[in-house]
Amino acid sequence: VQLVESGGGLVQAGGSLRLSCAVSGRALSRYGMGWFRQAPGKEREFLAAIRWTDGTTLYADSVKGRFTISRDNAKNTVYLQMNSLKPEDTAIYYCAACDRGPFGSMNYDKGQYDSWGQGTQVIVSS
Repeated sequence: VQLVESGGGLVQAGGSLRLSCAVSGRALSRYGMGWFRQAPGKEREFLAAIRWTDGTTLYADSVKGRFTISRDNAKNTVYLQMNSLKPEDTAIYYCAACDRGPFGSMNYDKGQYDSWGQGTQVIVSS
C-alpha cells in the first residue's frame, strides 16, 4: 500500500490544520490507519488510529480533544484535523497502515505498522 501525506505548513499557535493521507494499493478494508509525529531529537509518537471498516478510533492522551482522525472511503483518504495547535506540536507528521489485527492496543505501537508515508512538516509559531 502507498501513502502520501499533504496539508502541512506553518500556522500560528491556536490555529488549525487538516492533514490528508491518500492511500492506494491493496484492499483497505483490512487495515488500521494511524497518524504519528516525530519532533527533532525525539521518538516517533503515536497520535491517533482509525479502523477502516467502521471508523472506530483511538487517540493518544496528549491530543485527545484537539485532534480528530477520520476517513473518506470513497476517496481512500485518511484525515487528521488538528485544532488549538501549540508550538510543541511542531514535528513531521506521518501516516501509516497496519495490516494486522485485531484493531486495538497494538495500533498504538509504531512497530506494528507495515507502510509509511514520506511525512509532512507542521510548524506552529508562538
